[in-house]
Amino acid sequence: MSADVVSVTRGSSPLVLSMPHPGTGLPAEVAAQLNTRGAQVEDTDWHMRQLYSFAERFQPTIVEASLSRFVIDLNRDPAGVSLYPGQATTELVPTTTFSGEAIWTMPPGEAEIERRRKAYFQPYHDALAAEIAHAKAQHGFCLLWDCHSIKSVIPRLFPGTLPTLNLGTNSGRSAAPAVEAAAVKAMAGSAFTQVVNGRFKGGWITRHYGHPSDHVHALQMEIALSAYLAEEAPPWTFDAARAASLQSALSAMIEAALAAASHIERTKS
Repeated sequence: MSADVVSVTRGSSPLVLSMPHPGTGLPAEVAAQLNTRGAQVEDTDWHMRQLYSFAERFQPTIVEASLSRFVIDLNRDPAGVSLYPGQATTELVPTTTFSGEAIWTMPPGEAEIERRRKAYFQPYHDALAAEIAHAKAQHGFCLLWDCHSIKSVIPRLFPGTLPTLNLGTNSGRSAAPAVEAAAVKAMAGSAFTQVVNGRFKGGWITRHYGHPSDHVHALQMEIALSAYLAEEAPPWTFDAARAASLQSALSAMIEAALAAASHIERTKS
């Protein structure tokens, strides 16, 4: 595992937090090909570790990427297949920002994309798969919580203003119904706007790893940046006061999902 690609903080619980998009790192050969817009790495999931600092009480394992999603998107199908056919999205190696602005002086070709798959995509997923397997070996199951955030207004991707909390379970396939229901019930107790399996149903991580029959329950949480940043613009400043109620809501959701998953596994055994 390359530390400049992914870092792992191993915990002692069945909870694994996946953070594929908080990184801003740019290998020199990649940075040289980005245009001025691309170099701003604006589509980052800002401050994920700080936002999820509350989760220390669950003793989670955290798998965190250090490179920008503009290098390669760790939450896209490595075969290049669209997760949302017929809808606007960004590719395995994005050619534009979410808003549609070009980010490269010259977009990378297939040979370069394949190089990035091996050098940057695979190490993250090797690490994530290993930690999921470790959680299962220790506890009999894994609750995989995939951590994301995004601007609340992006007309190219969705109409109007995005709900603050966007829970995705691949339309109910990546987590047991009771696990999804527990998270949804806890989410409903918050004051935030919310949706389940709406515009963001879960990316490749949720879909690839989430298999309840194999004791892995995966949920993606996409959060509107407006809920925890001072402003959805540079310098992307974390607002602790604004984030506090969001952190309470997320904590309640994770606690409920963990309890439901644990109950399912105890019942099976």
